[in-house]
Amino acid sequence: MIYAFGIEPFWIETTHHTLSAPIKKTLKIAHLTDIHTRGLGKRENRILKILHEENPDVIVITGDTNCGGSNYKDCKAILSLLKAPLGVYLVRGNWENWFPMSATEELRFYDSLGIKFLLNQNVALREEVTLIGLDELIWGHANFQQAFDGIANDTYKIALFHSPEAFDKISDKLDLALAGHTHGGQINFFGLGPIWLPQGSGDYINGWYTKGDAKMYVSRGIGTSIIPARFFSRPEIAIITLQPEQ
Repeated sequence: MIYAFGIEPFWIETTHHTLSAPIKKTLKIAHLTDIHTRGLGKRENRILKILHEENPDVIVITGDTNCGGSNYKDCKAILSLLKAPLGVYLVRGNWENWFPMSATEELRFYDSLGIKFLLNQNVALREEVTLIGLDELIWGHANFQQAFDGIANDTYKIALFHSPEAFDKISDKLDLALAGHTHGGQINFFGLGPIWLPQGSGDYINGWYTKGDAKMYVSRGIGTSIIPARFFSRPEIAIITLQPEQ
């Protein structure tokens, strides 16, 4: 109990992954998800330290930054301190849909923090790399056609979404997907697997998955949900480095 409630939830693991991609220049991505922040505490300060050490080109957040309430005041402390040369990009999770702000307030909130909020939208990160941000699959209003509208075929497509089950619907349209939501099970019993996974997880728990030519990484995330404990599912920040193909 001491370990599950007092140690593992704050023992953030930095995982490193390298992929080859048809790009001109190396791209280092820091993937955060399921922060579930309640303000600037021990876990949030550890996030900032890791990001400072890793110095990524871009930071992406795949939902569930919020931890309840519709004014998002607890989110502001950590989000306002996230910086990267190519920007910080965020999509909604189920918690942002459970406790929504009005559309105008939501856009104003993220814009004031320098966060690029992607709601069924795509944006050119570099000339040859496009980010696609989708709303939550189960509790939101994911619009796949709108999100992929106008993307050139020859660009490297990175999709950001919260529930990994979305991969089943759009894997043929992208090269790389980044998701969260599962918390890696959050509570796992000595290698026997998670006792519960939330709706929208599909057949995915954590790590790498492949469908056709597309790959998806499901992060264990950083915070906790429902129960403030983790057991054999350490919180995670994934650093994914895309290298030009040889």
